[in-house]
Amino acid sequence: MPDKDADGLSSGAILRHTLILLGLQEDLIDVHLLSKGNTVHSPSERALMEAYQPAYVFVLDQGSRQSPPLVSDPNVCSLVIDHHHATPTDFPERSTHVTACMSPPVATSSLLTYLLCLPLHPSVHSLTAWLAIVGTHGDLGTTLKWQPPFPDMAEPLKRYKKKVLNDVVSYVNAPRRTATYDVRSAWDALATTSEPASVLSNPRLLAARQEVNAEVERCTHAAPKFSADGKVAVFRIRSEAQVHPVIATRWAGHLKSNALEIVLVANEGYLPGKVNFSCRIARCARGREEQVDIIQSLRAYASLPDKNGGTDGESTKPPLLERVGDDFARGHVQASGGIVNAEDFEELMRLMQVGVKSTKKEGEKSSPAKKKGGIDPGQKNTLAGYFGKAGSKIEDKK
Repeated sequence: MPDKDADGLSSGAILRHTLILLGLQEDLIDVHLLSKGNTVHSPSERALMEAYQPAYVFVLDQGSRQSPPLVSDPNVCSLVIDHHHATPTDFPERSTHVTACMSPPVATSSLLTYLLCLPLHPSVHSLTAWLAIVGTHGDLGTTLKWQPPFPDMAEPLKRYKKKVLNDVVSYVNAPRRTATYDVRSAWDALATTSEPASVLSNPRLLAARQEVNAEVERCTHAAPKFSADGKVAVFRIRSEAQVHPVIATRWAGHLKSNALEIVLVANEGYLPGKVNFSCRIARCARGREEQVDIIQSLRAYASLPDKNGGTDGESTKPPLLERVGDDFARGHVQASGGIVNAEDFEELMRLMQVGVKSTKKEGEKSSPAKKKGGIDPGQKNTLAGYFGKAGSKIEDKK
């Protein structure tokens, strides 16, 4: 059960290739791809898992959460390979897990899968090293330097060409971002080939990439509003496509202010009645002495009392964090987000005081919310200037 993005699908492809190299018949290997908006913990997905009557279950890059066993049969062996933020108990019961989240630099799920499979057969490297690169570049960026403790990938990078592999990342990520959530096309193109160039000739993936690029351009022009403390810039969009992570990554690299830490893009049109949001650390905050932890920041905001509707200004409800569910503030400390009910998201916006002017006293360090437009007036990279650049290229990173 691989996740839907380049890292997850590459993990699944590496594992599939390895099992076949070890002699397992292809018709004994099933891949289960989650439906739009679901997780491995969704009851409908659990029922589908049971229907396979599996002997072994591999969960790849799906995030980590404490839960009942993946399937009810106690004789089934379950292995979770992941790199998202997790505590030692954040895994399903009766499962074995491999995680890199506490060992920086954090290896991606595809890289972990590759390293686990590498000693099992002499052909694993030649057949799957490029998949480990695709998955890792999908999560960590296409400019990653393959330096220790990461393995030496100079040979496959030279053989297949770095640009080709980076283009594969974009092509494979595109179908799951479309409104039709066509993950199957990406899996079929990636998992059954040993040549990355073949992925780039897939017409369905090319059409999906063009569709996503157009939707990103349509939605990315939304203007940001800032939290009262100036630390969070919020963009609100409405799209049936999963473009909110792309837009968050894009703006995190361009928006600047003295206080800004996090860029949050909320998509109110992806799932009915829900708000899907993605957060990225602003590039301008990465060089500061205090490291930004998006998960802890979101949890801190959600722990504040909501005085809206309470008696004498006091909230009568438990903190939002206790009510919001397990799909809030998941992922990585540097790339988090969530799926919440629309009313819960509006409460989060109130707790952040998004759009409310700063109440800092004179002499205190000012925040972007106190400046015109919420952005340092001296910065040259303005909204108008950025979008005035014709033909700006979208880089599809997770």
